[in-house]
Amino acid sequence: MNKNEKTFFPLFEFAVNRAGIGIHAIDKTGRTVIYNDKMKAIEGLELEEVGDRSILELFNFDQEESTLLKVLQSGQEQLNVKQTYWNRKGTEITTINDTYPVFHAGELIGAVEIARDITALEKFVLHPLRKNSEPASFGQIIAASEEMKTVISTARKASVANLPVLLIGESGTGKDLIAESIHNESSTSNSSYYTFFGHQSDASIIDRLDEDLNMTKAFTLFCERIDLLSISLQQKLYSFLKGSTYQGRQFIASIGDDPVELIAKGTLLKELYYFFASFTIRIAPLRKRKEDILPFVSSYLAKRKERFGSSLEDITSEVEQVFLQYDWPGNMRELEFLLDEVSSLATTETVITYDMLPLHFRLKSNGLTETSTQATDFIVQPERELMSLDRYLKEAEEYYLLRAMKIHDENITKTAQALGMSRQNLQYRLRKYKNGR
Repeated sequence: MNKNEKTFFPLFEFAVNRAGIGIHAIDKTGRTVIYNDKMKAIEGLELEEVGDRSILELFNFDQEESTLLKVLQSGQEQLNVKQTYWNRKGTEITTINDTYPVFHAGELIGAVEIARDITALEKFVLHPLRKNSEPASFGQIIAASEEMKTVISTARKASVANLPVLLIGESGTGKDLIAESIHNESSTSNSSYYTFFGHQSDASIIDRLDEDLNMTKAFTLFCERIDLLSISLQQKLYSFLKGSTYQGRQFIASIGDDPVELIAKGTLLKELYYFFASFTIRIAPLRKRKEDILPFVSSYLAKRKERFGSSLEDITSEVEQVFLQYDWPGNMRELEFLLDEVSSLATTETVITYDMLPLHFRLKSNGLTETSTQATDFIVQPERELMSLDRYLKEAEEYYLLRAMKIHDENITKTAQALGMSRQNLQYRLRKYKNGR
């Protein structure tokens, strides 16, 4: 670094960290080199947590899903891309990203992503089955499993007791729906309902809570993910809550992990935990209550058909097996997002087949089931009905390409070289499987 660069570097650093958008830059190996304050606020990570880690270590998505790695591999910019993913703390994040390759002296040296946070907005606009519909209630919650039946039973008791409630569960398990159902079930259900988002909050928002809500006699306040607040903000929230215990006020909070562990790690204020711990409700992740998956799918398709006239009514046994064996790191919300994506592309189909599932999901779930595309599917078996030649060739090609991608760790360049084809041709064929549904 020359003298001028050293002089101006603090100015560059200051400007990057004060920008109102998230900035994340990686070098050509995928290691983080720039991660500004806004991006830390969006993704709930601290600089020491990011360090020089690869983004695959930081976030719960595959290479095929990361726009930064896509751009690094292709050398082509990707604009206006929406991503919903889960960081290492289990927090759900939705952003609109513009991602650019960076060249120096004609050589690709890295990639930069500029992110606009729309997480809070998505909570209101990305749930078509609840938007403009009847108020949330326990009857809307799928509870085929014993775990969820216990959750609803306890939540009903909490709505009668009108005591503070703590909901514990991973992102996407439906804590917000349960909180709203408690509100609507209670005797004060005609009062207002407010949501306080922990990952999007600062001291000024807590001050506004104090000013605005103290003007209201009865209300329910749902404090979502209080464990994502700094300890100082948790103390400020606790002070507000202690002074707001009027009759008819219901307080509900959620956290994403075991409270004892969070307190031990210093990420949850002990006093705030005790305030909410009158009723503690643990919501199991979807992977531990898979009896709820198929009933949820059936309910989703029925509501979609009634509300939007969708022709989809069921899923094939192949898709059923994939759904039951997949771990669903994003829980019910991930399943709903997947069904949204499939339904929006469907035309006259009445059954969701494996071919209709998005490529990114099939790549993640590849190998979970013997009935999904396997090598044995391309051997003529007398007990099976012969498919058309076009379909046979298409499925064989798709299987072979996806298998090759998996062998080469989803690396486009290495896979293309191994198959003796251009990167552009391989990318085109992979996109065709996703977009041609």
